[in-house]
Amino acid sequence: MPAFGKVYLIGAGPGAQDLITLRGARLLAQADVVLHDALVTAEMLELCPQAVKIAVGKRCGQLSTAQAFINKQLVDQAGKCALVVRLKGGDPMLFGRADEELRALEAAGIEVEVVPGITTALAAAAATQQPLTQRGVARSVAFFTSSTAPAHPEQTAVPDTDTLVQYMGGREAIVTARRLLEQGRPAATPVVVIENCSRADQRVLRLTLGTLAQGLGETHGPVLVMLGEAMRARPQQALGGTSERAEELQRQA
Repeated sequence: MPAFGKVYLIGAGPGAQDLITLRGARLLAQADVVLHDALVTAEMLELCPQAVKIAVGKRCGQLSTAQAFINKQLVDQAGKCALVVRLKGGDPMLFGRADEELRALEAAGIEVEVVPGITTALAAAAATQQPLTQRGVARSVAFFTSSTAPAHPEQTAVPDTDTLVQYMGGREAIVTARRLLEQGRPAATPVVVIENCSRADQRVLRLTLGTLAQGLGETHGPVLVMLGEAMRARPQQALGGTSERAEELQRQA
């Protein structure tokens, strides 16, 4: 018997149970133990009823699990179990701290494999039917977050691309909007905000950059913000995608 089992870093996708990959679902059904993020839904965990489930979530402003503890848990569980899953919302390789977990597992000599998932930006584009690129309008896209390591404050700079997608938006998106206005982006630049993407309580707001700079109001789940001319609503979308909250913000602008 090998000294260690195998660890899989699996992307759970944006939230909906049926948006995980077939490979990810198959491995979940075989897992001995699953260490999962806070963004992984209860419905997703129904795919692994046989597994021991360990919550190791990180949520802004809430009690979170230290990354060093997660790394140790992965190594410890691999010493006890044949198949260990680290289940992450979205895709493990995008804002998922996969590098730190891969390094810890590699240093311990543990075999590890990454199973990709649908990252929230692509799911949000699909859910809102709003392509991130558009011929003649947007040929570049940046995915970014305001979170950064203390030693690298320069990483908080807003990327210079046609379409901007901010993960973990919320309050941080307001700061981004104000920075973009200061840099000369038009206040009328279209913005699409999606909360709880792909879930039953999904909410979509269609705003402008100027309106976003005033605030988003209260949110109750993960928020992703898409900005740029590619977000401009088509005629058929103009009425259907704006919530009462967005209309109220537009009136205040």
